[in-house]
Amino acid sequence: MIYQDNLKGISSDMLNGFFVGWPDPPSTKTHLELLKKSSNVVVALNDNQTQVLGFITAISDGVLSAYIPFLEVLPEYQGQGIGEELVNQILKQLNRLYMVDLCCDDSLVPYYEKLGLLKTNGMCKRNYKMQSGTLS
Repeated sequence: MIYQDNLKGISSDMLNGFFVGWPDPPSTKTHLELLKKSSNVVVALNDNQTQVLGFITAISDGVLSAYIPFLEVLPEYQGQGIGEELVNQILKQLNRLYMVDLCCDDSLVPYYEKLGLLKTNGMCKRNYKMQSGTLS
């Protein structure tokens, strides 16, 4: 397993299999674009660096705050500590900031609490007609 905090060598064809269960998932091209436009990113690659197995992103003002919108690990690689390592690495990148927030389903609260995050309230708005993004 190789972890990297940049997108060097990452192409859209290495991003298949993510966004499982989404009714209208982003294309791999859109997925690569969201990775590129994130303030911070960590990807987990297989040993021969031909497939992304997991990723995490953050959006930050670089001064006080950041938001983690995505943590995903391919289903066949879940339960192997990849997600935990991705969270640890991005939190290390963001450790100089006052606050790092993320939203998650109630079922995931224990997972994130185990990683040192605190449960809080949050609000969100979803525009489901744009779920796949604006790129094709």
